[in-house]
Amino acid sequence: MPLVVQEPATERVRAWLGEDPGIVTWAWTRVEIASAVERRARDRVLDRGQRRSTLERFEALAAEWDEVMDVVAVRSRAVSLLARHPLRAADAAQLGSALLVAESGVPGFSFVCLDERLAEAAEREGLRVLTGQVG
Repeated sequence: MPLVVQEPATERVRAWLGEDPGIVTWAWTRVEIASAVERRARDRVLDRGQRRSTLERFEALAAEWDEVMDVVAVRSRAVSLLARHPLRAADAAQLGSALLVAESGVPGFSFVCLDERLAEAAEREGLRVLTGQVG
């Protein structure tokens, strides 16, 4: 979200993207981001014009990233992760997807995460984690 809506971590996340423009994400991320945008619109945090421009920025960003599409492999890892970490289902799928990418040997792979619980689980799973903690 901080790449399409101004948030406290926006500048940090943009800097990371400037250093490494490659984004690989779980296929369901599109739904999660759309949900966050629409929730903000319903809550009147975004007006109609802001909603439209935010969705346009999001679509432009999503057009540039790669998505992990292997639902069976991600699901298997996510179920296993839920037994080891106090994660929500969607977060377990995000982490399961990241583990698949890491296992494929992508050089310099880092897991970008703005959620402390998910970041902790990712670190415990052996991933290099970039967090959005500011300050």
